[in-house]
Amino acid sequence: MRKILASAEVVVGSVLVALEFDRALRRGVAVKRFTEARAAERSGAFARASSPWSLFRIDDDIVRRARALFPAEPLRTLDAIHLATALTALTALPRLALLSLDDRIRRNAEALGLAVVP
Repeated sequence: MRKILASAEVVVGSVLVALEFDRALRRGVAVKRFTEARAAERSGAFARASSPWSLFRIDDDIVRRARALFPAEPLRTLDAIHLATALTALTALPRLALLSLDDRIRRNAEALGLAVVP
């Protein structure tokens, strides 16, 4: 994943990417998977790595698309927002490839005509 992100010309996504990362850190500290200090290190590393990324806000168009039917239902709400964001970005970036390891997202993205990596 790191290699793919590092070699990408442009990285776009939803603001959910940063939110989900932060929540994962909070959860990790809460269940004592790692320390607060380690969470702070990871947060800093993520901030540095993601600083050049373009993160889309969840606007009315993205919400409208996320509420619609997807090819491979059922689909979780946050996954629908990620896919709706990708479809929005695709209009400006026709060579967009979606990076995900989640099978539900990958199935829907492929059915919607998005390239999927890895």
